[in-house]
Amino acid sequence: MTVTVLTLLKRREGMTKADFIAYYETRHRLIGEKVLSGWATRYVRKHLHPLDGNDAVHDFDVVLEIDFPDQTTCDACFAAMADPSTMAEIIDDEQRLFDRSRMRTYAVEVHASALPTG
Repeated sequence: MTVTVLTLLKRREGMTKADFIAYYETRHRLIGEKVLSGWATRYVRKHLHPLDGNDAVHDFDVVLEIDFPDQTTCDACFAAMADPSTMAEIIDDEQRLFDRSRMRTYAVEVHASALPTG
């Protein structure tokens, strides 16, 4: 059974949304791909843009979704990421990008509605 981990992330103070997305997608994403390869089956970043167009301070700027084939693989991946050199690389880059005090990570439990067509 697929396990999904969802993380809500806030850009660091003083960073524009455009700079945040550019850095994430050209640099930080590569670290994620490196540490998740062989473990995760999906690594998706969903950058949030308010529908009202107001770029006011919001709680989060991006939703990160990572899928694993099962809980055992998820646990093994997080254990591997806890390696001190890997964790140092991740944290060093996160400090350039995120307000780390606002990071929130969750296991996702999905309930879907079957909506009528037409």
